[in-house]
Amino acid sequence: MAATKQNQDPNSTRAQRFLMIYSGVLTVVFAVTLLSGFSRQEAPTRKKASFDEIDVHRINIVEPDGTLRMVISNTPEFPGIIVKGKEYPHPNRKTAGILFFNDEGTENGGLTFGGLKDKDGKVSSGGHLSFDQYMQDQVLSLDANEHDGKRQYGITLVDYPDYSIMEVIDLIQRIKSLPEAQQKEEIDKFYTQHPKPQPRLRLGRERDLSAALRLKDTAGRDRIVIMVKPDGSPILQFLDEQGKVTTQLPPAQSN
Repeated sequence: MAATKQNQDPNSTRAQRFLMIYSGVLTVVFAVTLLSGFSRQEAPTRKKASFDEIDVHRINIVEPDGTLRMVISNTPEFPGIIVKGKEYPHPNRKTAGILFFNDEGTENGGLTFGGLKDKDGKVSSGGHLSFDQYMQDQVLSLDANEHDGKRQYGITLVDYPDYSIMEVIDLIQRIKSLPEAQQKEEIDKFYTQHPKPQPRLRLGRERDLSAALRLKDTAGRDRIVIMVKPDGSPILQFLDEQGKVTTQLPPAQSN
């Protein structure tokens, strides 16, 4: 039987211990590096650009799937009516501004503005901020406009019916080539079968220099009017369904 070695070399023991520690450190560093690489690869990359100044005709803000959410545009590039990503001609919108779109890519409000003085010196100016009912037109708007020296500005609330605005768009497309008189007939016919939108509130300064709050019923008829007339005199009126004043403060003076 061979004899066992009673004493080991101290230098050999220290070398083995160093190699074990060094190997462990390398393993940890490799694991951390590997995991960090995976983390960087999985994290979404975002490209970011910085500009001091940029000139553009139109900017489209879209979701990752391409759904349109906002348009900032000049007048020539301004969109028509966009419903669920499909664009239709707008009958009379010639302006610059911003349009807002809902999660389905349908217009649901906007900010438009403009103004100029024509060759005859007449001023035309306006601004408009509105928000739309789902698949319908504007139910809340803030407007300011001036035409030929007459100014009007205020807030308007409107009740819109529940049918889709696509029915109105389809009507406009169908009758656009008809003579104006026939177009009016078709529109009147449409509204005999569909409820009309009705104004419910108007608060503003009018072109005759009066300032008024008009509260209306579901048929769009004035029922309460609070007004300061152009001459500065205040008035409060209550009206019936036929538009007749039932109560007025101060009372109307009899002749």
